[in-house]
Amino acid sequence: MKSPRLVAFETLYKIFYDKAYSNVALEKAVRDFDNDKAFISALVYGVVERRLTLDYFIDKYVSSNPKPKIRTILRMGAYQLLFMDKVPSSAAINESVRLTKEIKQDYYSSFVNAVLHKIDGDRNLPDDNLPIKYSVPEHLIHMWIKQYGREAVERFLPCVNEKPPVFAVPNILVTDAHTLLQTLNDEGISGKITDNVIEITSSFDLSKSEAFKNGLFHIEDLSSYECALALGAREGDTVLDMCSAPGGKAFTIAEQMNNKGRIYAFDIYKHRVKQITDGAERLGISIISAGINDASVYNAHIPLADKILCDVVCSGFGIIRRKPEIRYKELDSVADLPRTQLKILETSSRYLKKGGTIVYSTCTLNKKENEKVVSSFLNNKNEFILIKEKNVFPSKCGGDGFYYAVIKRNED
Repeated sequence: MKSPRLVAFETLYKIFYDKAYSNVALEKAVRDFDNDKAFISALVYGVVERRLTLDYFIDKYVSSNPKPKIRTILRMGAYQLLFMDKVPSSAAINESVRLTKEIKQDYYSSFVNAVLHKIDGDRNLPDDNLPIKYSVPEHLIHMWIKQYGREAVERFLPCVNEKPPVFAVPNILVTDAHTLLQTLNDEGISGKITDNVIEITSSFDLSKSEAFKNGLFHIEDLSSYECALALGAREGDTVLDMCSAPGGKAFTIAEQMNNKGRIYAFDIYKHRVKQITDGAERLGISIISAGINDASVYNAHIPLADKILCDVVCSGFGIIRRKPEIRYKELDSVADLPRTQLKILETSSRYLKKGGTIVYSTCTLNKKENEKVVSSFLNNKNEFILIKEKNVFPSKCGGDGFYYAVIKRNED
C-alpha cells in the first residue's frame, strides 16, 4: 500500500497541475485508507489553502523555479514544518527526502533536505503582508478592502484558514436542540447550542451517527440556516427553492412550515436533485417536490408561490475555508456572474404572487454579485421593494461569508 505522504503528493499534483477539484481528488485518494485518512486530508487541504505562504518561504531559498514534482514535495514539507504542530521537524524533513526517492527523484533529495532545513529555521510570517500572512491573493484582499473597509477585512481574514465549524440543524418536526444535543452526547459527539442549532465541537463520522440516520438533524452552515429563516415561510405556503441542492435550506424551510404546504426544490443536475430527495426522505419531510430546472429560463409549469428562495450560483468567496482553491480564482473569471445572477433573480420573480417575498442570496463576499445585482433588479422592477439585506463575514464560531436580501412584492 502507498504511504500516506505519497497519496497526499499524488493528490496535490493532480490539484495543482491537472486542475482537479480538491474534494473530488481527495475523496478518490483516501477511499482505501482508514487510520491515515485524517492526516492525508489535513495535509492536502492545508497545502492547497496555504499555497501562497508556502511558496513565499520556498522561493526565499530557491534561486530558480523547482520542477512541479519537487515544488509539490517542498510545499508538503514546508506545510508540515510551519502548520502541523504534531509533526516533528525531523519527520517533516526526513519523510520529504524519502518521498523524493519514492517518486524516483533521488537527484533532488539533498536539495529538498537543504531547503526544508532553512525553512525550519525561518518561521516568521510578515505581519505587514496580508496576502502572504493569510494565503489570500492580493487582488482578492484589495477588492474586499475597497468594498468593505480594511477594519472589517482584517477582522475576518484570520478566520479564513481556521477549521470551519460544523452545525447540526435539529429536525424540529421530531426533536429540539436540547434533546438532540443529549442524543448526540450519548453517541459520544459533543457540541454546544448556538441560535437553536448545534455547533459540533468534536470529530465525528456522520455516516455512523444513528441520530443522523434516523433523521433527527441535517448539516447546514449557520449563515445558510439564517438565510432560510429570513424567508419567513409559514404553514400552508407554496415555496420555490430555485437553486436548491444539496437541499439544506429547503429542509430548514419545510421544518419551519411544520411540514404543511408545498415546496418545489429545483436543481439543474439530476444527481443533485437526488440529494434533495434522499435528504427529505431521511428527515421524514413530505412536502418537498424535487425536480430538474434551469433557474435562468422561465418555466410555465412552475406554479406561483408565496415565498421564493433564490440562492444563486456565485464566486464562492465567502466559503474559502471550506473550499480553499476558490481563493485563487482570478476576478476576471467571475466577471460574468452578475449577469447570470440578475437573470435568475428576474426569472424567479415572475413566479412570485402579489404580496409575496423573495430572498436573493449568495455565499460570496463581492458587492458586484450581491448589492449591485439587487440594486439593478429593483431599478427595473417598481413593484418590488427591499425589506432587508445582510452581509455576514466568516467568524471562528459563526457562519461562512454570506449575503442575503429580503425583497417584497407589492400587493397591488
